[in-house]
Amino acid sequence: MGTVTTFDPVTEHERARAALAAAIPRLVGLLRAVPDPDAGSGVPVWSVGDVGTHLAAVYLAYTSLVSPEATTEWEDVLRSAEGTLTGETPAGETFVERITAMNARSITLFGREERARTADFVAERGETFLRVTEGLAPDTPVSAPWYGEVPFTLATVTGLMLSETLVHGLDIARGARLPWPIGRDEARLVLGQSMPTMMTAALDPAKARGVRVAFDLAIEGGPRLAVVVDDGTATVTRDAPPRAYDCRIVADPVTFLLVSFRRTPIWKAVASGRMRAGGRRPWLAPRLGRLVAGP
Repeated sequence: MGTVTTFDPVTEHERARAALAAAIPRLVGLLRAVPDPDAGSGVPVWSVGDVGTHLAAVYLAYTSLVSPEATTEWEDVLRSAEGTLTGETPAGETFVERITAMNARSITLFGREERARTADFVAERGETFLRVTEGLAPDTPVSAPWYGEVPFTLATVTGLMLSETLVHGLDIARGARLPWPIGRDEARLVLGQSMPTMMTAALDPAKARGVRVAFDLAIEGGPRLAVVVDDGTATVTRDAPPRAYDCRIVADPVTFLLVSFRRTPIWKAVASGRMRAGGRRPWLAPRLGRLVAGP
């Protein structure tokens, strides 16, 4: 495993921005190359066209967090769509239930004509996001009301945009039978920029109730995350001071990204040697995926 060193948040965020800037035109080219938008995709319930529409909604939504012009457009799209979407979390609704509902709504926000322009839309909104956030500090607070009370920063949102681009690009490529490589450095940036926030937010409080366990999650080449679950809550810390852990997980960055998003089964990652567990209680490794849920 490569050496993991303390990260510089400013430098890493600039690298994430550069990775996103490079990934956007790749995604745009992929969207334009799709031969049949009605073909099945890597998301079982969505067509390739549905995934493209979801990405258009994602790009508009995240750009709306940092651009007044996009905010107005996002609100107009929501008003024109059937139903409403607000930042209020219904009582009793879990994080995963909320994101699942958001994802289902996302593919209904654009009509047939807008779907035909998905590639242009993604290119324009991606450029807008990078332009209006240039020079802003990575810890700049960002309000993302559809995630509820989760505290977001610009670094988190940048990492999320990169993750949506890479993972859903793969979903489209699988359905369209087109190449879509994900680089190890790209995956490391997603895991470092957005995973600490999202793992905390996605903890299943019911499954975590009464659970006290500490995971040392070491991604090859970085980042290194201390994931501590304590009776229904979780903290995820970059480069944490030394402490005793129950379980240590070492993983290839691309493999862990795809396992986290349920695009690769964990048994395959373990069988290939790209994920392995150690520490005092290595058998706890699969429990991390059950405690931190995903839509």
